Amino acid sequence: MHTIAQVDQYIINSAAFAIPILDHLRNLVHKADARIEEKIKWGMPFFDFKGTVCHMASFKNHCAFGFWKGSLMQDEYGIFKEHSEAMGLLGKIKSFDDLPPDEILIAYIQQAIQLNEDNVKLPPKTKATEKKELVIPEYFMEALQEDPEALTVFQNFSPSNKKDYVLWLDEAKTEATRIKRLETTLAWLAEGKTRMWKYKK
Repeated sequence: MHTIAQVDQYIINSAAFAIPILDHLRNLVHKADARIEEKIKWGMPFFDFKGTVCHMASFKNHCAFGFWKGSLMQDEYGIFKEHSEAMGLLGKIKSFDDLPPDEILIAYIQQAIQLNEDNVKLPPKTKATEKKELVIPEYFMEALQEDPEALTVFQNFSPSNKKDYVLWLDEAKTEATRIKRLETTLAWLAEGKTRMWKYKK
């Protein structure tokens, strides 16, 4: 196996629950193909052969495992959780129960290697031409309906000014913070202020 000490260290430094999971994933990758080499990129273990094949990472409460060319792979067994908030394609891995069977994961790793061997490239990233429609959270809409002044100002704002407020509310870590921010938002809107009014000269 082409292993490196930095990946050993990464695994040892991970949370106790993650160590056996990362160890297992690493072994599966090398079992899938003995030619795989390890690297640390962006602070996490990557596995390469003729280009990047896959990577893994550990966080405080979960691990992640992903394929570099996952978007080009055939997800025959439906193991990819594309809409997961976790990094990687297998969702949040908190225990061995969250992993697909070994033989399936090995088959996927081999499929990813084959893409590299066949020199299949990821399509170039294109800038989205269509602007994503801004989704206003329901609780925010309800609060605006009860405050006609704030609603009028908000409706007349540019898309970027609306987005500033929506993101600020969405990024609140707790319900208490969100409520406080909502109150501030309504007060500022009633005064015709944008979210960034303090920073504008």
